Amino acid sequence: MDTYETLLTRRSCRAYDPDRPVDRETLEKVVEAGRFAPSGMGRQPVHFVVVTDRATRDRLSRMNAAIMGSSADPFYEAPAVIVVLVDNQVPTSQDDGALALGNLMNAAHALGVESCWIHRAEEEFDSAEGRELLSQWGLPADGSLRGIGHCILGYAPAGAPAPLAKPRKENVIWVD
Repeated sequence: MDTYETLLTRRSCRAYDPDRPVDRETLEKVVEAGRFAPSGMGRQPVHFVVVTDRATRDRLSRMNAAIMGSSADPFYEAPAVIVVLVDNQVPTSQDDGALALGNLMNAAHALGVESCWIHRAEEEFDSAEGRELLSQWGLPADGSLRGIGHCILGYAPAGAPAPLAKPRKENVIWVD
């Protein structure tokens, strides 16, 4: 798939086959694309935590759902989650993290993997439980990192219809 086609055809997936994991080589390629996302002045303030361990994935899901006041799985049974965190001392960090998440999702699509951006990472990692996870992962738990989002990854269940694009809004102004 060429780059332009990838950008126009990627859609968020909200149903995954939990028993069909994404292989490590593919996850490494997805993360590499995230690492090469643009960042302000090339500072690269983004940190990626790749979670394939089911217990940790379920813990993140539970934490995220609690923020919404829900018990449903906000990760839609996706077997892999890439947590995107940024150094909040860098002025462009939120934008840099968003660009990295975009690269993750586009790379996944180009490699045949479904994805979706799940919010509430900031609230998760501001909590005591979130700081505990950061510490377990060898990351600073002192508030210097801020959660930007989760990129959930996996494969749609067999036979699931591909999500269709919504019509694009007429929101382009040309000034010639």
